[in-house]
Amino acid sequence: MISVCGKLEADEGNGRILKIQTENEAVLRKCFTLLEKTFNIKAEICFRAKDVSGYGTEGTWSALCVRNADDIAAILQGGRLCEAAFPELSLMSDTGVLLQAECCQRAYIRGVFLCAGTLSDPKKGYHLEMTFPVLERAEAFSGLLQAQGLSPHTSVRKKSYTVYFKEGTQIADLLAMMGAGISMMDMENVRIMKQMRNSINRRVNCETANIHKTVQASVKQVEDILFISSKLGLEELPASLSKMAALRLAYPDASLIELGLMSEPQIGKSGVNHRLRRLGAIADELRRNEEEKGL
Repeated sequence: MISVCGKLEADEGNGRILKIQTENEAVLRKCFTLLEKTFNIKAEICFRAKDVSGYGTEGTWSALCVRNADDIAAILQGGRLCEAAFPELSLMSDTGVLLQAECCQRAYIRGVFLCAGTLSDPKKGYHLEMTFPVLERAEAFSGLLQAQGLSPHTSVRKKSYTVYFKEGTQIADLLAMMGAGISMMDMENVRIMKQMRNSINRRVNCETANIHKTVQASVKQVEDILFISSKLGLEELPASLSKMAALRLAYPDASLIELGLMSEPQIGKSGVNHRLRRLGAIADELRRNEEEKGL
């Protein structure tokens, strides 16, 4: 957490101040507790006046400050922290030494997410990201996630570098890895509901399309049969076609299977389809003959 949002600054007495700065009050309290439990150090809580919509100022949590040189040295040594070469951040951590154990890797990932991560509402979409001021930090963290079996993406956004996920499964795995079990279960519940809704919608759309296709085919078949009846007469057709034409006129909404069951003797779906196709071909031939006579 210090390597993500901590920095060393010079104070007025030519000494140094270790600052852990974040806009998240809960993260600030977590850092305060960890410093006290780990190093027996009580950090000073600094405030900053923040302008609110141009109507005066409001006090807000700003940073934890450690001013004692011995305390700063203990924190830097314990966290394997050193001053970085990057102007954007004055501290960096030797993760190669710290993160040899898997539990330490997961704790590091959790700390980075608390300080630099955001998670969108899963009801609207799946997106989790962590933002870094320098590319080296983003690449190192992406490699750490890959070592945990995840597949993060990296992008450049103005002057920052983002490591992000857009797959629900990957985000759920990351939440579980960080120990955010309740959040992971909440997200899984949302995912299940969305999958069920999508499955139902696909099924309804498929059934609607099939019904529409069946209705269109039935309307065309009835039109063909009526045209044959007016131009030729159904009694002039072979018996099998005449009976099928009569059934279709009597039951325009029936499916091919239902028409086959009503036939005497009963025939299969393919047989019904074959006879209706023959009726359609006869109607098309009669139409062509009429067009030729008209010419």
